[in-house]
Amino acid sequence: MQAIPAPTTVLYDGSCPICSREIKQYKKGDFRGEICWLDVSGPTFIAPPGHNKEALMKRFHVITAKGSIVSGAAAFVHLWEQLPGWKNLARLGRLPGMLNLMEFGYETFLRFRPKLQKLFS
Repeated sequence: MQAIPAPTTVLYDGSCPICSREIKQYKKGDFRGEICWLDVSGPTFIAPPGHNKEALMKRFHVITAKGSIVSGAAAFVHLWEQLPGWKNLARLGRLPGMLNLMEFGYETFLRFRPKLQKLFS
């Protein structure tokens, strides 16, 4: 496994044009460079124990400072909590029931992602 040098490590699919654009926006908010950004699609990426590259490419994942891996809507909210310009959105994501609603939306997006990727390629 690669060393986790930051409190938060983001695992994203850099081969996805939609994902890459979104990550680019998040990186702009990482003013202090405290987040580690790992492109799962890269040839040198090594998946953490118990995970495989293919599964990690299908969903957005974040490794927390404590070493736990969260995915989907929970991963987005965790990342937003780390970025100064996104903290209000993270607070909304922590409201009762909101994470479930966001996860439903994310799962819906994932079903259409392959077709949407073609539009952004």
